[in-house]
Amino acid sequence: MVRSPKLFGTDGMRGVAGHYPLDRETVRKFGRVLGNLLQEADGADRPRVVLGEDTRESSCEISRALAAGLRASGSEVAYAGVITTPGIAFLTRRFGFMAGIMVSASHNPYQDNGIKVFASSGLKLSETQEVEIELALEGPHPQRESFPDEPLVAEPALLDQYVGYLQGILPENLSLPETPLVVDCAHGAACRVVPALLKNLGIRALILNASPDGRNINHQCGSLFPSRMAEETHSSGAQLGVAFDGDADRAIFATADGRVADGDHVLYAVAPYFERNHRLKGHTVVGTLMTNLGLEIALESFGIALKRTAVGDKYVLEEILKSGYSLGGEPSGHIIFADLSLAGDGVITLLQVLRLVAETGASFGELVSGLKQFPQLIRNVPVREKRPFESLPEVTRIIESCQEEIGKRGRVIVRYSGTECLARVMVEAEDTYTVERHAKRIASAIELAIGSG
Repeated sequence: MVRSPKLFGTDGMRGVAGHYPLDRETVRKFGRVLGNLLQEADGADRPRVVLGEDTRESSCEISRALAAGLRASGSEVAYAGVITTPGIAFLTRRFGFMAGIMVSASHNPYQDNGIKVFASSGLKLSETQEVEIELALEGPHPQRESFPDEPLVAEPALLDQYVGYLQGILPENLSLPETPLVVDCAHGAACRVVPALLKNLGIRALILNASPDGRNINHQCGSLFPSRMAEETHSSGAQLGVAFDGDADRAIFATADGRVADGDHVLYAVAPYFERNHRLKGHTVVGTLMTNLGLEIALESFGIALKRTAVGDKYVLEEILKSGYSLGGEPSGHIIFADLSLAGDGVITLLQVLRLVAETGASFGELVSGLKQFPQLIRNVPVREKRPFESLPEVTRIIESCQEEIGKRGRVIVRYSGTECLARVMVEAEDTYTVERHAKRIASAIELAIGSG
């Protein structure tokens, strides 16, 4: 039987900082294991690895432990300091590092942290590679010379290279907005990238939540809490607002009248324009099981197909690469413009939206106004274990009953979170009452069966 990763979820290895597997000794061992695997894979005596982190208080300590482990294996470490996750993916691929490591728990609260590893291609590790690392972590590991957890000194040129790349994405002489943007940095890694980028581009911006203190990352702000950003967009007279998450691989937008626009709205605005300009490869957009049915119906009217994958931007990317598509994403704000980056990059998404507005002459609100989303509700149920739902007869019965009642004009998706001990219940239908009723029925059944409350 093929083993699936246990420590790695859909977006790297996550946990509570200071606790297994993010305690110092395990993290040091992770660095040694990764360094040894890189040597074995490439035959290089001193593999080069680039390392970056977000702004949470535990990130520096985890980075130091990783660097110590990597150096103990003979690897060279280039430290980028605070940078976005897609920034690390870019540096890894562009400058020939054998691996890139990002210390971040993305949109999670500050108590959590995580380790994301990118291969030399800029892609996240495959499940086979993740299992290989886990097996090595579980077994005895011969130690070479030990290196202490010394302070790391960031190389500013690494961040500058990424910002320079972003700046070059927009065509010269593009008519950029005269009114300021509203930008919510979530007290996260976007603080180090976005203000400098917008200044270089000559774009005025009202910057929110850009004073990280180690504990305020994602706290009532950013892409999970976009309401204040949307309110500021409306009240300030801005034409566009954007909120990033802690590592800036997600972006959620707001229109001039203060309406929040998620990843589905971005795909709805971008895909027809790409199709008209022969930039939408395969006449297809890649979404996930969580992509709103309204987007699928709307794209169909433009002659564009929607291909669904499992939830997670890694699965979206896998389908893009396998089938040769160029655009995909998730409602959460992970959008992949494969011709520009193989990582979901919230800043690139912002730049593409700015270009779309400039080249069409329409406001962002006008571009997304035609999307009629079906009412959708997601309920998160804390669980004590992640048992297969088919092994829970009552839960299975209720799920099947709800789907039968909704029929073809709606969907029921029940899955476990890839990063937390949660069951996620998503119900989508044509009216809010039906959505709420069925979501409550399924969530209650899960709570009775395996709830942790």
